[in-house]
Amino acid sequence: MKIISFIIPFFVFSYMANSQNLTVTVDNVLNTNGQVLIALHTSETFMKGPGIQNEAVGISGNSVTVTFKDVEPGSYAIMVLHDENSNHRMDYEVTGMPKENYGTSNNAMSFGPPRFEDARFDMTEEDLELKIRF
Repeated sequence: MKIISFIIPFFVFSYMANSQNLTVTVDNVLNTNGQVLIALHTSETFMKGPGIQNEAVGISGNSVTVTFKDVEPGSYAIMVLHDENSNHRMDYEVTGMPKENYGTSNNAMSFGPPRFEDARFDMTEEDLELKIRF
C-alpha cells in the first residue's frame, strides 16, 4: 500500500510537469455580436470537427483571450471563428466564401481552406502565448 501512495503522486506530478499553458489572444474582433470560438487542434482533428480543447468566449472589446491548460508537448494548430450569430458553425455566402471572420495560428492566410502545416506550431515544455489576428 505504501508503494501505491508513493507512485500515484509521482505519476500525477510527472503528467503536470510535462503539460503547459497555451494563451491565445485574438485581435481585431470587428464587433461584439455573438462569440469567438477558439479550438486547439492536432493534425488528426484539424478541419475535421472539434479540437482537442475548445472554448467559446464572449466579446466585450476588440480582442479576446483564452488559456488552454495542461497542453502536452507536441505539434498543434489553432482555429478561430467569430461566430456572430452564435450558431456554433461557420456560415457561408452562396458563392462559398465565409460570411464570418476566421483565423488560424501563424496568421496563415490562403486561398481555400486552411492547412494544418501552415498553422502548425510546436508546444514545448514551456508556457506559450500566441496572437491571432482576424
